[in-house]
Amino acid sequence: MSRADKPLPALSYLEPRVRISRWLASLAYLTLVIWLVAYNLFIGDLHGANPLVIVSVQLLPLLIFLPGVVLGNVRAFAWLCFAINLYFIYGVLTCFYPGRELNGAIMVATSSIYFITALGYVRWSFQAQRVRQATSPSPA
Repeated sequence: MSRADKPLPALSYLEPRVRISRWLASLAYLTLVIWLVAYNLFIGDLHGANPLVIVSVQLLPLLIFLPGVVLGNVRAFAWLCFAINLYFIYGVLTCFYPGRELNGAIMVATSSIYFITALGYVRWSFQAQRVRQATSPSPA
């Protein structure tokens, strides 16, 4: 017995969700990047380390995906969901250091918001793509 496919939602349902989730995911991504730069350059005690080296090492995994996020590439958002988990884990660990709880909380919050909204963006984008393909006339 084969399982029937679920019907896909209409484009009028999917398109606003795609737009809003992409905007929220991009905002969370940008907030995390800005926070890492601001914290390491102006707030954090780096014990004499060069702040530019610390910032560049922390930002490298995020900036690899910057062109895809700017262009709205769905696969870039999906792959960044894997990389953003590093910042979530680092944020949770940072929450246990006295005096650095705020830094950890902001990293956990922004990475969680990115992850959740990016998953929505990826799902709804692929659903919208399937709906468009189903409604477009096939070449004969």
